[in-house]
Amino acid sequence: MAKKAKKASAAKAAPKTVSAKKPARLKLTNVEGYPSWRIANKEVEVYLAQRGGHLGPATFFRGKESFSPFSVAPWYAEKKAKYVDPLLSLLRGDFFCMPFGANDKPFGDERYHCHGETANNEWKLVEAGVADENCECGCGGCTFIDTAITTKARKAKVEKMVAIRDGEQAIYVCHDISGMSGPMCYGHHAMLKWEKQGAGLISVSKFKYGQVAPTMFEDPAQGGYQSLKPGAVFTSLSKVPRLDGTTADLTVYPARLGFEDLVMVCADTGVPFAWSAAVYPEKRMVWFALKDPKKLASTVLWHSNRGRHYPPWNGRHIGVLGIEEVTAYFAYGLVDSAKPNLVSKKGIPTCRSFKANEVFSIPYIMAAARIPAGFDHVQSIDPVKNGTVRLTSKSGKKVNAKVAWGFLQD
Repeated sequence: MAKKAKKASAAKAAPKTVSAKKPARLKLTNVEGYPSWRIANKEVEVYLAQRGGHLGPATFFRGKESFSPFSVAPWYAEKKAKYVDPLLSLLRGDFFCMPFGANDKPFGDERYHCHGETANNEWKLVEAGVADENCECGCGGCTFIDTAITTKARKAKVEKMVAIRDGEQAIYVCHDISGMSGPMCYGHHAMLKWEKQGAGLISVSKFKYGQVAPTMFEDPAQGGYQSLKPGAVFTSLSKVPRLDGTTADLTVYPARLGFEDLVMVCADTGVPFAWSAAVYPEKRMVWFALKDPKKLASTVLWHSNRGRHYPPWNGRHIGVLGIEEVTAYFAYGLVDSAKPNLVSKKGIPTCRSFKANEVFSIPYIMAAARIPAGFDHVQSIDPVKNGTVRLTSKSGKKVNAKVAWGFLQD
């Protein structure tokens, strides 16, 4: 916990040991069908599923004006079917994928479920509690949980830290990967939901390359349908080629009811952080995520809007948007991400070469803020000072949010 708590403070001195008022004695609670751990403070409540480490549901602004943007698959309460990929049973919130993608093809003698062991297998509780007031990070109110998993397809240890801080509407997540050698793709898999078509306004930070998945994402013969043109390259989310010759505006969602689509945009690395944002105008809320683009190179946008009619989807996964921060080649998996591909040939990493003697940390922040009337698409998210960012809309409206963006920096 010490290293991550220190990052959350954006301080520069070397981290020291952080003591906890409450050791690892969190009890598992059945939440929407699955045993989960809970951490909470006055502002934020987070559940972390033991199976797959899925983070969700989560609530910001706890109370009368609460905001719970994460999706939970509607079949969670049904009799558990044995899917090839266990993650399909609970599919919720955000989870860490390693390797990211379908992984239909084995990588040498390594075989993986979709999105890897980290998204499918059980995690173990390591430590949890409230950081001591005298901890080096000085937060005086950092509620955290540490869990870990040891992967078998390729030997590695992954430690997941989730933390929330008093006075902030933010969730800090960090994965520390150790003991692994060789190329690996990875990423986060956040999923947001809307109840009404056209209710969300979507934007991302400046990107240097955008493309629709090169091959067909869905097969009508299997009961899946897509609307975007495979392989189409675009420079703006507002104008993406469709199969019928028209263009789609991906900055408004849910849209294109009856279809599943997947695109990827590759972030500009010359910034303190890259971001993705989803505005909920009717709720006067915005959800946003911050990342280090040198560690999470791209954003995969998965539009799931009643386009799948095979189990377990059965035409009922509606108005869900995956905003997935990755270093990967779309969602094809490790084999395609590790070899030269259309994206890596442009100098954009689609995997990382790991060394067994290193610890590689992947920090990530998800947060929310209230917005004023007239606040439309997020145009920019900028650091103001340590612990504060400013969101500016295309309409010129501005809002500050308390977020320790220094957490993203080593």
